[in-house]
Amino acid sequence: MNFDAIKKAAESYEKDMTRFLRDLVRIPSESAEEEGVVKRIKEEMEKLGFDKAEIDPMGNVLGFMGDGDKIIAFDGHIDTVGLGEMSNWTFDPYEGYETDTEIGGRGTSDQEGGLVSAVYGAKIMKDLSLIPEGYKILVTGTVQEEDCDGLCWQYIHNELGIKPEFVVITEPTDKGIYRGQRGRMEIRVEVKGVSCHGSAPERGDNAIYKMADIITEIRDLNDRLHYDEFLGKGTVTVSQSFYNSPSRCAVADMAAVSLDRRLTDGETWESALEEVRELPSVKKYGAEVTMYTYERPSWTGLVYPTECYFPTWVIPEEHPATLAVVEAHKGMYGEPRVDKWTFSTNGVSIMGRYGIPCIGFGPGAEAQAHAPNEKTWKEDLVRCAAVYAAIPLNYKK
Repeated sequence: MNFDAIKKAAESYEKDMTRFLRDLVRIPSESAEEEGVVKRIKEEMEKLGFDKAEIDPMGNVLGFMGDGDKIIAFDGHIDTVGLGEMSNWTFDPYEGYETDTEIGGRGTSDQEGGLVSAVYGAKIMKDLSLIPEGYKILVTGTVQEEDCDGLCWQYIHNELGIKPEFVVITEPTDKGIYRGQRGRMEIRVEVKGVSCHGSAPERGDNAIYKMADIITEIRDLNDRLHYDEFLGKGTVTVSQSFYNSPSRCAVADMAAVSLDRRLTDGETWESALEEVRELPSVKKYGAEVTMYTYERPSWTGLVYPTECYFPTWVIPEEHPATLAVVEAHKGMYGEPRVDKWTFSTNGVSIMGRYGIPCIGFGPGAEAQAHAPNEKTWKEDLVRCAAVYAAIPLNYKK
């Protein structure tokens, strides 16, 4: 394999990748509102000579290079989170900015940059005849990941019947190669009370006071959760709070919280629910502990309900997919750091639900995700496009 030729090809596309990414940033694309970005990606795929580019009924964009029966896929979600507190931004998050080395804007690291590198990586594969015989390359620009990671691949796997040999997840990896992540789930805890006039609170039963006791025990539970040597510790935190009361002059008769529960290796959704249900205050007050369901329509109007459980996954260091990415990186950029994500990705469905191997390598930095003044680096776009282009033949080898 001519690694120098691959590097030079990727470097020659730096300006094109920069232009493409800045175009995507300018199109707001929060979860379930990705239509404009999806159509812009399809346009770029067609311009670059993809053999097929299509939008599925959920609204994901799928681009194919090659005509083999076996598939190697590169996944990049193209929805973003919102902007948050605008006073934290020092520039327009949708106009973004560009320097000699950086590109700023919402979605640059998380994670439209990964999709850009994958599209141009596939272009390089075609230019340099790097697609192995019997294989085709699939680049997916997937929707609703920020809302419900992996839902897009539940649809792709179950409804389109697409089952790749393995998938490269192009989320940001800080120049490393990532082979796993903790799973997660979304839990609701709800407790009831009895309302009364606020001038005589002793006549009622304040649900918020009950929830205060429960929250304290949830905070303490976090310190006791299971630890895994590679993925680290499971965590739980209160992420939202809700209440019901007849008025501001009344005792609250319902209180609820959402929990963000991160699951390390060896933990299950059943065990996570049971841990909360066994808390003394949960039992004392008869609180209800349930898992959320996601039923938000995609930008096409399609509803594909799923429980809010996102399984843990880890791929072995010696797996052929891991070795293919490592060898591709070594051939051009030296020995890589092999690690894991702190956050969650579409791998929760691809490998966590369906056992399709996943390996992570993407431009940008984890710390930029969901942060104000988000940015990525041009050299990362080039590096990832080059490595992506070299992966299929390394895997076949």
